Amino acid sequence: MGLLSLRRRKETTTGAIVYEIKLDEDFLMSSFFTVAEIALSNLGLAASSQPALDVVVGGLGLGYTAVAALEHAQVRELLVIDALPEVIEWHEEGLLPLGKKLTADPRCRLIHGDFFAMAASPRKGFDPDAKGRKFHAILLDVDHSPRAVLHPRHAPFYTTNGLAKLASQLLPGGVFALWSDDPPDEEFEMALGEVFADQRTHVVSFSNPLQPEDSGDDGEDSNTVYVARVP
Repeated sequence: MGLLSLRRRKETTTGAIVYEIKLDEDFLMSSFFTVAEIALSNLGLAASSQPALDVVVGGLGLGYTAVAALEHAQVRELLVIDALPEVIEWHEEGLLPLGKKLTADPRCRLIHGDFFAMAASPRKGFDPDAKGRKFHAILLDVDHSPRAVLHPRHAPFYTTNGLAKLASQLLPGGVFALWSDDPPDEEFEMALGEVFADQRTHVVSFSNPLQPEDSGDDGEDSNTVYVARVP
């Protein structure tokens, strides 16, 4: 998919220490902006009324979505799927700040695998130790948005057919939540509405001191979190 790199640097604007994962020139994750990644877990899991939750997170990155999920006491087991084995190794080796929280929690399993291939194969599913297993919640943060995908093979997932295959891997009342860097996408919302019983779109705003002064955004930026639920 490209050249993967991890870097640690000092942000000259604020003096903060920043960790970043890049694929070629694409930023997969930055510790400078984590509000929406955390909101992905909080909004997604808040939509479930189950007392005990088995959860899948697609995309490990710097670990903020996964750690936020583990902070919910009702999470019984968390599977974190990532297609890049180096990212998993960075966490296991302690090169990333949240690595110890993830690897030390007995509820969490880091799994090397292709989330999109797993989503398209309900008979196999996400758990390599239990084929066809279903979950209470699936949270996804891999592509930039349903339109800006990291690889063309991801695109079919965001169609009605792709979402239906994912929905079949959810337990009754199960939740699917997705992070996006783009504003709300009406076409994708329609696809969600065709597959799921109900869906909501949340715009998550956060401070961005890197915004140009003449941008007109008053130092704020925003991402989108989609939350959908099966009957």
